[in-house]
Amino acid sequence: MTAKATALREQGVDIVTLSQGEPDFDTPEAVQKAGVAAILEGKTRYTPVAGVKPLREAIREKLSRDNGLGYDIDQITVGCGAKQVVFNALFASLDAGDEVIIPTPCWVSYPDMVRLAGGEPVLVPCPEESGFKLKPEDLEATITPRTKWLMLNSPNNPTGTVYSKADLAGLAEVLRRHPEVHVLSDDIYEKLVYDMPFATMAEAAPDLIDRVLTVNGVSKSSAMTGWRLGYGAGPKDLIKAMNTIEGQTSSHTSSISQYAAIEAIGGNQDYIAEFVSAFRKRRDLVLEQINLAEGLSCRVPDGAFYVFVSCAGVIGKVTATGKVIESDMDFAMYLLEQFGVAVVPGSGFMASPYIRISYAASEDELKRACGRILAACTALSESKKTHEQSEAAA
Repeated sequence: MTAKATALREQGVDIVTLSQGEPDFDTPEAVQKAGVAAILEGKTRYTPVAGVKPLREAIREKLSRDNGLGYDIDQITVGCGAKQVVFNALFASLDAGDEVIIPTPCWVSYPDMVRLAGGEPVLVPCPEESGFKLKPEDLEATITPRTKWLMLNSPNNPTGTVYSKADLAGLAEVLRRHPEVHVLSDDIYEKLVYDMPFATMAEAAPDLIDRVLTVNGVSKSSAMTGWRLGYGAGPKDLIKAMNTIEGQTSSHTSSISQYAAIEAIGGNQDYIAEFVSAFRKRRDLVLEQINLAEGLSCRVPDGAFYVFVSCAGVIGKVTATGKVIESDMDFAMYLLEQFGVAVVPGSGFMASPYIRISYAASEDELKRACGRILAACTALSESKKTHEQSEAAA
């Protein structure tokens, strides 16, 4: 959707893009300077595959300080974004036919990464009525002798759902009965929480730490998406295997990014509070407007920078051109092509009928986009009436 929006914009079409999954803030100045200093100091050569020692030390201290987790340095690895860390873990651990439980809605890449690694994604629907959260009884019912991993993403992309410590403890009770199942905890949005404290599985259930891979990075918390740096902490054998895979693919992430990340992870992080404050204000703005739109509804997300909007109320309506909105994809394309707003259809996240709106955009852009979405929904309502009148007349 972002690519299509860019193409339309290049043709001179006025497009507001709310499909991006990255902060719109600049990388903090201190982090920028650390990257520049690394270049000027000649830190531009190959590094150890697992990452330079000062960075892994900074990660180890972060996990202890923020999450109460204790790891040896050889239990920590650095990758080209959290995405590579997740892929390396799956590729290192899955045999053909092994199953990976993925609560949905989920990030679009999870199922395909499992398939690429030879595994079978097992998608478990987590409806809005349950807060988009996996219930312990649903986890229990889904585990089979082939289950290798449970993948958890909190705060969640695309819903913004945050698992509380109690939520994780409930899932941990199930996992204790199934010692063969490991947990991949994707915490990339950890710092972007609003109305409840953050918790991660290894913190909520310390006795399971040897079965948990904790994944994080600097992309979202420090506005460093393009720097491509993520990290993972987990069992030594798994980390060793992941390093072997990375050594035969990317070798290591950029040395410049690594030295910049030392500052992002271990330096002053006052900017995060500013990010969260700005995101909260934008979230509330979007929620207020979207819940006024006929046919749309949205629950309050507790984290990340997305609202996951039910568009069930517009399914079956007719556009001014006579096209019936049959799916969330149809609705997303209608918003893009006729009203100049780019969002992402929920079907990409294994959940329909929803759309994901990113509020990682300026307040002015969000106001413009929301105004257009409200107009689009009003136009659909009017089109439906006109269509019904035409059918009656016929």
